[in-house]
Amino acid sequence: MSTRDTPAQIGDLPPLGRPANSALLQAGITTLAQVASHGPGELLALHGVGPRAIRLLEAALKERGLEFTDPS
Repeated sequence: MSTRDTPAQIGDLPPLGRPANSALLQAGITTLAQVASHGPGELLALHGVGPRAIRLLEAALKERGLEFTDPS
């Protein structure tokens, strides 16, 4: 999937940028609850997900009273 075909925002995830959205979609992650079942290190390993996306996801998780499963 080209990042051009990736939506600007997915489900209840914050706006992250198309490369990160594309990586999350390819991994089957479309909700904050699904993000919370992963650790930041695991998400950073996805091509397209960088430190900025992790910070945005972490802030969105905290707003919903969630957190990453594994803090590493």
